[in-house]
Amino acid sequence: MADKIRVLIVDDISETRENVKKLLQFESDIEVVGAARNGREAVQMTSELKPDVVLMDINMPDMDGIAATELIRQREPATQIVILSVQADPNYMRRAMLAGARDFLTKPPMADELISAVRRAGEMAGLERSKSAQFVAAAETSASKGMQAGYANGRVVMVYSPKGGVGVTTLAVNLAITLNNQETRAVIVDGNLQFGDVSIFLNEQGKNTILDLAARADELEPDIVDSVMIKHAASGVSVLAAPSRPEHAENINAAQFGKIINYLTQLYAYVVVDTSHMLNDVTLSALDQADLILLIVTQDIPAIKNARLFLDLLNTIGVARDRVCFVMNKYDKRISITPEKIAQNLKQEITGVIPLDERTVIPAVNQGVPFMVDNKTQLAGRAVLALAEAVRGRISKLE
Repeated sequence: MADKIRVLIVDDISETRENVKKLLQFESDIEVVGAARNGREAVQMTSELKPDVVLMDINMPDMDGIAATELIRQREPATQIVILSVQADPNYMRRAMLAGARDFLTKPPMADELISAVRRAGEMAGLERSKSAQFVAAAETSASKGMQAGYANGRVVMVYSPKGGVGVTTLAVNLAITLNNQETRAVIVDGNLQFGDVSIFLNEQGKNTILDLAARADELEPDIVDSVMIKHAASGVSVLAAPSRPEHAENINAAQFGKIINYLTQLYAYVVVDTSHMLNDVTLSALDQADLILLIVTQDIPAIKNARLFLDLLNTIGVARDRVCFVMNKYDKRISITPEKIAQNLKQEITGVIPLDERTVIPAVNQGVPFMVDNKTQLAGRAVLALAEAVRGRISKLE
């Protein structure tokens, strides 16, 4: 006999919970495993009971059904949500579906309508669980696949500037390409979750993003990660793209981001993280994981001031200065503010100087072809090659 469809009922009115339970209790293939009084309780009980289907009210105290649906779908992606609401408003329906609901029924539902919706959702839950089991089985069968390169201790290189517009993404993308080879595979992670441009810089628009790994952050496997990665054909570097829409960034928290970065060090020799200039929780999570921090500065007073503030912050939170590589980008000899003067001002040794090379860099960005792919002999290319060697040397010293 097939397993029963396990159902959790969520409604703040006890009478409604009992009525829904009565509509389902005579179905031999359906089992009501629990009832919750609000969204927060629903999230907790779903985590404990692992139901196939949650019948969710929308308007509840403490946490509404839309917010609860979103959390449940993040944490238990196999569980399917059927919304029950007295509001037949299309706006409610749209919000519910965007949050991840499987179906939407108006209260009070007809018995046949409710039972059919539960069965449809139960079938989908079974398919999702089967798919997840196949992922795990495939990963176990080829468990050595992700470890063959022996990256038990891959290194995380965070590319950061506290000021926008200094070329962080340009350097992160081209550095990752330079570090990547058959012996030392590299991945670039777009840590600017709201407005990341890494995939644009590589002219890659894959359907998968870091959002697909966030919900599985506690159960990552090599095949799962591999299925989400974008493979940049021209360079061979792997890319973990930012979410396709800014609002989706809210579905990834700092803990999930940190777990993903940490797991990638088992699969890649170098994990290069392109970060937002904002010191949000995700950027701080990258900072915690980073073996090396490339601090990017340009020849203008605001960038220098912000870099000094960032270095002061590192001292405050106990991050060792030997983890920081000071890199001057867009260096123009015509400007009197030299890398040496900035290094003296910041009391930080210079690791790399990338000259201003607009004829190389700007066309590369606009065409989506990084200059380290086909133009590495130009000024900027030679400087990035030198920077990559400096990064390898600094990491060797740390080891």
